[in-house]
Amino acid sequence: MRVITPYIGGAFGGKSNNQQALEAVRLAKLSGKPVQVAWTRAEEFFYDTFRPAAIVKIQAGVTESGLISFWDYGVYFAGERGAPQFYNIPHHRTVVYGSGWTTVPGSHPFATGPWRAPGSNTNCFGRESHIDMLAAKVGMDPVEFRLKNLKDERMQRVLQAAANEFGWSPAKGPSKRGYGVACGTDAGTYVAHMAEVAVNERTGSVVVNRVVCAQEMGLCVNPEGARLQMEGGITMGLGYALSEEVRFKGGEILHSNFDTYTIPHFSWLPQIKTVILDAKDSPCQGGGEPPIICMGAVIANAVFDATGARLLQLPMTPERIKDALSRI
Repeated sequence: MRVITPYIGGAFGGKSNNQQALEAVRLAKLSGKPVQVAWTRAEEFFYDTFRPAAIVKIQAGVTESGLISFWDYGVYFAGERGAPQFYNIPHHRTVVYGSGWTTVPGSHPFATGPWRAPGSNTNCFGRESHIDMLAAKVGMDPVEFRLKNLKDERMQRVLQAAANEFGWSPAKGPSKRGYGVACGTDAGTYVAHMAEVAVNERTGSVVVNRVVCAQEMGLCVNPEGARLQMEGGITMGLGYALSEEVRFKGGEILHSNFDTYTIPHFSWLPQIKTVILDAKDSPCQGGGEPPIICMGAVIANAVFDATGARLLQLPMTPERIKDALSRI
């Protein structure tokens, strides 16, 4: 009988892949033949590792003229990746609690592990949601507010490139257009996302109609490959933003298949446009993970612009959106 040994590890390989491999090696030694260990989907869900639950707490101040005056940022269990401040704020601090995205003893009833751009998604969601809240507080367009508080020329160029491609026109939120913006850095790369969404306020469902992602990653050796990564990151990001949530009771994972754990469908895909800024004189930087980091924030900000409801927890399920709408 012909059998195949399983793949070991990988960028997204959780505990399950490595355990399968070790079990295959053990059985192969006992039998003297190659062995494949195939788990059921329910076993895969149970034995895999998960991105850690995380909390971000922010206190900030803004002047009447729209300048951020102070920023006090604390992140619990997600780590510092994506947390450093790139806005021009005279008084700011960032405090990281826990030991990154690895499990802090006693904090989770199950094993945690890496996920695409570990920590950056959480930190970008917290920071860019709060930046939008400050812009709304002073009645400024969220793009103008960001540019007003940026001295980082790379981020200025990336944000302006995204705005040009998107066709952004200034308006204070919520404008009812369903427009969102978010910026971030990861793996040495600067990114800015813009999105247009439609929200069904009766059902709480969200349709993402279009997304623009502008990226400056230094010298881009393979532009077509970079665009594919950008499109893939945007697609994957729809999941953590809108649907992917691990429910558990004690140490029991309550998901056993994809009928309850919903990943993005092809029918969800928005119109995607990508912009890669030319930076031939700069060193190559990462391109596989940065495109995903802003998706939670840009959709949350677009939902606020469409409805006036501010979502503070991911994923933004219909139930959470309806709850946020009820509190306006």
